[in-house]
Amino acid sequence: MGERERASGDAGDSLSERLVRRLDDVTDALGSLSQLLEQEENLEVILDRVCRQVVQAIPGADRASVTLLRDGGPHTAATTDERAGEVDEAQYRAGSGPCLEAATTGKVVRVAVAEAHERWPVFAAAAARLGVSSYLSAPLFIDAEYRGSLNLYGEQDHGFRELDAALLELYTTAAETALRNARRYLKTRQHVVHLREALNSRAVIDQAKGIIMGAHRIPADEAFTLLVERSQRDNVKLRDVAERFVADVIGTDH
Repeated sequence: MGERERASGDAGDSLSERLVRRLDDVTDALGSLSQLLEQEENLEVILDRVCRQVVQAIPGADRASVTLLRDGGPHTAATTDERAGEVDEAQYRAGSGPCLEAATTGKVVRVAVAEAHERWPVFAAAAARLGVSSYLSAPLFIDAEYRGSLNLYGEQDHGFRELDAALLELYTTAAETALRNARRYLKTRQHVVHLREALNSRAVIDQAKGIIMGAHRIPADEAFTLLVERSQRDNVKLRDVAERFVADVIGTDH
């Protein structure tokens, strides 16, 4: 349903009916996010979907972005459009604004245009030139690498509502849990892959050592030293040296 259609429908509804509708929108968005997490591994792609979902779920949100704090500074990881990224950049240049405040304080920031000009005059002036009048940002913490804020920008001077802030906080909290679980799963799987690679490397190195020990009648430590010296001389990884050595021996036998 479009924003105007929803607004006109809300006009004749009770507060409880509007709340139920908004909760349904947020629940649907979270359901779609869970499905995406089962199919997609790239977190940047997932954050892009988060931005697009939340704009549909929160009334008055025309644009959205995700700010992440990395290496001592903020950067925009995902946006619904180029303009949202420009609003973020205006905050980064000014060194203040709703997304930075939410990311650093861990609190939801809901501000209309008048208050924005008082709190962040440099940023608010830049945002006004970009057509933004209302701001709503919620802290987003997945892990030490992915932490920042989810930001909504509105073109109307409504300042968002308390209900909008509550719904965004609900969505963000649930999304954090889902994203955190996805990150743990990916890290665990990567660890298993690395462990398997390490075991495979050790197996081929042990095989090469055994061949050298038998051919030269030397102990294991001397055979390993020969492999290491060959690796350093050729500037090739030890595993690759071992694989080539084994392959050469097998090729010679055949």
